[in-house]
Amino acid sequence: MVRVKPFAAIRPPKDIVTEVAAPPYDVLNSEEALEMAGEKSLLHITKPEIDFTPIAGEHEQRTYDKAVENFKAWKERGWLRQDPKECYYVYAQTMDGRTQYGIVLCAHIDDYADGHIKKHELTRKDKEDDRMVHVRIQSSNIEPVFFAFKDNPSIIAIINKTIEKAPEYDFTDERGFGHTFWVIDDDEDIRRITELFTGEVDAFYVADGHHRTAAAARVGAERRAQNPHHTGNEEYNWFMAVCFPESHLRIIDYNRVVRDLNNLPKEAFLKALEEDFEVTLETKPCCGRPAIPYSPKALHNFSMYLDGSWYSLTAKPGRYDDNDPIGVLDVTILSNLVLDKILGIKDLRTDKRIDFVGGIRGLGELSRRVDSGEMKVAFALYPVSMEQLMKIADSGNIMPPKTTWFEPKLRSGLAIHSF
Repeated sequence: MVRVKPFAAIRPPKDIVTEVAAPPYDVLNSEEALEMAGEKSLLHITKPEIDFTPIAGEHEQRTYDKAVENFKAWKERGWLRQDPKECYYVYAQTMDGRTQYGIVLCAHIDDYADGHIKKHELTRKDKEDDRMVHVRIQSSNIEPVFFAFKDNPSIIAIINKTIEKAPEYDFTDERGFGHTFWVIDDDEDIRRITELFTGEVDAFYVADGHHRTAAAARVGAERRAQNPHHTGNEEYNWFMAVCFPESHLRIIDYNRVVRDLNNLPKEAFLKALEEDFEVTLETKPCCGRPAIPYSPKALHNFSMYLDGSWYSLTAKPGRYDDNDPIGVLDVTILSNLVLDKILGIKDLRTDKRIDFVGGIRGLGELSRRVDSGEMKVAFALYPVSMEQLMKIADSGNIMPPKTTWFEPKLRSGLAIHSF
């Protein structure tokens, strides 16, 4: 079972929440952050390199020092204030008329160490190290991680009860996504939430935030080693997460674009695909208009954009193993049978001939990058399901790189956990 606790969040007054709250640090580059950041924006804390002219390096000591200085200043100016008691919170996100509701809480670093917080991706040490510095210097989790848990009717009932009340925050961001936030400060509800998670929820699944989770666990372990009187009850044993019931979440496709056909002529490439796939030309340019995009219809069906036309690729029986949680994934099928076998791309993490496009950007982004001449061919995949993600995490396996894409991203600045 997982351990959870409420916490006294540091968060903005409701009248300035839209000025403070910001996209996560890793969805904007420094130039984009500088353009977006108003006077009170959390970006001055999460991307403090923007406060220098010219923009400073992200990993310079003066940049880290500026992050600490700004966090302190935001609290002194009242732009961030700490709640008077430990609470849980409900955070809702709305995209395309669909809303998902999560509970904001503190998870325990020991659950990460012993496998009750389950991951499905490998982390890179350099990225862990960078996030670790930010957690260490602030003694805070400035941005939450994104967890899922298996549906629990009693927890969902408390969420439903909470959202009947007036929210603390309710706004729409620059992309048209809704963000709504409630405070759970009733003592009985707090006690019951703790009881339900610790008694009935077997595991958390990292949906987004593998590096932040690993960094929080490492800082907690570091603080333990520095404290000769460590008891296990210290606040540094905990880190902030937003936890969503699995049925609330939808994984979006994560697609691929490739720069060349590995020296193959187009017809030879199509012929090579026919060994493992049923290949069908679906749409082509007509009457001066571009081809209508074709979306994958089911697992093991792919769409491909090549030379102005959209194709359907359906993997033939026997080319994958339905009993292998990794082998059955469409990212694995595409990697093995096309990217590696035909195009010679062996390592998705390092090969410069391939790039990845989140499905939130639409199929039009795939055709745009091919039509521009930047890329030669694009592949769209049917999205991974939450059931697949959890099955892989439960089995201790790791998904291939760039398999899952979650939207909307959690808005930073609605709650901060300090220790």
